[in-house]
This record gives sequence, C-alpha cells and structure tokens, in this order.
Amino acid sequence: MTAIDTLSRSAQRRLGLALRSRVAGDDAPERAAVIWGRQGRRWFTATDPVWKVHADASMFPGGVAALLLQSLHPSAMAGVAGHSGYRGDPWGRLQRTSHFLATTTFGTVEDAEAAIARVRGIHERVRGRDDRGVPYRASDPDLLRWVHVAEAWSFLGAYQRFSSEPFTAAEADRYVEQAAVVPGLLGATDVPTDVAGLEAALEAYRAVLRASDAARDAARFLLLDPPLPWSQRAGYGLLAAGGVALLPGWARRELRLPVAGPVAAAAGVLGLAGTKGVRWAMAGVAEERRVSAAESA
Repeated sequence: MTAIDTLSRSAQRRLGLALRSRVAGDDAPERAAVIWGRQGRRWFTATDPVWKVHADASMFPGGVAALLLQSLHPSAMAGVAGHSGYRGDPWGRLQRTSHFLATTTFGTVEDAEAAIARVRGIHERVRGRDDRGVPYRASDPDLLRWVHVAEAWSFLGAYQRFSSEPFTAAEADRYVEQAAVVPGLLGATDVPTDVAGLEAALEAYRAVLRASDAARDAARFLLLDPPLPWSQRAGYGLLAAGGVALLPGWARRELRLPVAGPVAAAAGVLGLAGTKGVRWAMAGVAEERRVSAAESA
C-alpha cells in the first residue's frame, strides 16, 4: 500500500467515524453490536428492498427531504416544535430516530417490537394545538400515516435518484409494502403498500398541507443554520441541496425554496456528489466492522 493509499484510507475512516457519531451517537458501536449481532428472527433480510434503502447513503438527502415535507402538516410541525426539542438537541433527536429506524429494519423482531412499544408510549403523551388552535395528538392514526407517507416517499425518491442501482418498478412497490409494516404497528391506518398508493396518498394530503411560520423557521434552521462547525457545513450543504431537489415543486414553493431552473437542477447534482461522498466514507467503517467481526469469529 502506498503512502497516498494510507492517507486516503485514514481520511476515509476519520470521516466515516465522524458521520456515524453524528447520526448514531458516540455509543454507535455498542448499539450496532446489538442491532446486527443479536441472534433471532428478523422481519427483513439483506436482499429486501427496505433493507437496501435504509442502509444506503441516499438516506442522508432523503432524511432532509422527509423532514421538510413532514413540516408542511400543521399538526406534525406543531408536535415537533412543541415536544421534540429539535433546536436544543437536534443531534440527539436524529440519533434517536436513526436508532429506531435501524432497530426496526435490521434488528430482531423482539427488539423491533420493543422499540415500537416505547414510541407508542411516547406518542400517547404528545398532544397540543397547532398555530391556528386546532388540537392534535401524536397517536392520531391519520397523522402517523402522514409522517410515514412523507418518509417513505422521500426515502424511496432519494434511493431512486442517488443510489448506484435504482429499483425496478416491482422492487419499488415491494419497498413501499415492506416499509408499511412499522407504521401499521405504530397505529397508522390505511398505509399505502405500493408506489401508486403512496403517490395518491401524498396528493390527497395536499388539501391540509401548508407552511406555517414554524415550518419555515425549521427549514431555515435545517438548511441555512445547522448546528455544525463551519468546517463541516460544506459537506452538509451538498446533502441538504439534494434533499431540497427531491421535494415536489409545490412543497418548495410553500417553504419558499428554489423551485425551478438552474438552481434546482444544480441542487440535484450537488446532492448526488454529497451522497457519493457519504457512501465512500461509510464504506471504510463498514469494512472495519467486517474485519473486526472476522477476527473475533
């Protein structure tokens, strides 16, 4: 191995570990050992579309798109603003969400069901009124459905646009079907199980979607003022641009984001570059984990 190769591997490992720490927390290795190492039955396997999507680097811009899209539902945004502490502890919220997604996708059925039960308990305590005084509760089946529709639409869209091997139509339908398992257990009803149903559900919600002041404030925080040192903002900006590029034009208009023309086209290119960078960085961490597992076997 040449000196350049050594430096490249070292940089790849440092960046991968930094990303993992941000997304999964400083205790990521311990959590991963439980999720991936625990023996037991799982809902999904490595060949399943839901596994492929949720393990791919495209989840980074997909997650940005999902958060922006979810914010357009006044009840969902009011719940986030009033109960999640996203400004005071944004990375903690991301890490909790990441751990839940990883546990329910890659973990054992026993651990997944326990995680779902914990979240259901939290949802029962989250309630209030939106900016126009309309009451909401996080356990509302229709609100749970919206959160899932926004996530599944964004995650699948990001995978199809930024992954190295986009799905066939049948594989995309299978992803939507598999992704419907967890929200159904959380209490969502009438969850879409194919791409056509997902698209129809998103369109049907448009009647209630709007950008509240809180939603636009959250978008500014997420896109323009993330809690990151300046040295890390350029890389984050690539992924954020990819998330914006994924949004439907009507959603970008509601949030007062670039909607068309060269700026919107450039955002997609930037998102692809950022996703490739994340994929390269995380490959080093994955390789390290495989080597460690082989040595301990």
